[in-house]
Amino acid sequence: MLRQSFLWLSNRHGVFRFVRNNRLARKFASRFVAGETLDTAIEAVRALNAQGITASLDLLGESVSNAAEASATADQYVAMLDRIASEKLNANVSVKLTAMGQDISQELCIANITRVLERARHHGTFVRLDMEGSAYTEPTLALFTSTLFPAFPENVGIVLQSYLRRTASDVERSIGLGCRVRLCKGAYKEPPAIAYPEKSDVDANYATCMKRLMSEGNYPGLATHDEALIADARTYAKAQGLATDRFEFQMLYGVRRDLQQQLVRDGYRMRVYVPFGTQWYPYLMRRLAERPANVAFMVGNVVKESLRSRR
Repeated sequence: MLRQSFLWLSNRHGVFRFVRNNRLARKFASRFVAGETLDTAIEAVRALNAQGITASLDLLGESVSNAAEASATADQYVAMLDRIASEKLNANVSVKLTAMGQDISQELCIANITRVLERARHHGTFVRLDMEGSAYTEPTLALFTSTLFPAFPENVGIVLQSYLRRTASDVERSIGLGCRVRLCKGAYKEPPAIAYPEKSDVDANYATCMKRLMSEGNYPGLATHDEALIADARTYAKAQGLATDRFEFQMLYGVRRDLQQQLVRDGYRMRVYVPFGTQWYPYLMRRLAERPANVAFMVGNVVKESLRSRR
């Protein structure tokens, strides 16, 4: 019921207009989304860099409906890469292939993402292919493996989700390729046949995949706010003699800022995923719809950080 409510709200343009003009709603959203323009996103990245934190910019707006829209999104990513380079920021970009036209045609998607990757290579930077629901896992990995990674081995990486049963095998394939992986738990609602329904199993698979990537992978991004998993990673790195520049922790913009800063103080690398754009309201509603528990997660982390800051 709650999930359907969030999905319904995400498609209500009247509600969207009201929320965008509501001061309290915009204030809450600003905690998790770095504004509506590239300028506001760049300002957020600059502030993170000043704290010793790197960033990954993501323009909100997932699947597109026509070729012109997909090409325009690719143009915006090219502009993002140019801006990052011109301002000498420590940041890369994250992009969903559906935003490049994956649902329209393979040829269009390849043309658009290739243009983005060519600009990334020109600037000597990096593009992360974000992962969506399980329907996109195989098409995304297939395109990455067959076409994108061979052409841009230094400039493109993937995301793997530990709640999928297939991920341990995908980790081994990524190690064989030598590609960069961002490991996260996954937020989409999936059937038990393909995804672990229990949090304990998702966490256990994350820990197993994490350690394989830390030992044998190519500079993995460990994307989690779970303090137990972060502590496990730190313990494992020390036990195995892994230097802190062999991997990085990753977190979402606005979530556990206290923990982000603590990890940097402790000598670890930290990257923050920075979403921005006019589609922040549908973005938040869809994230909450995918897992209504995200409501408690977001609010709980704000409260937790607030309490810790008062100590």
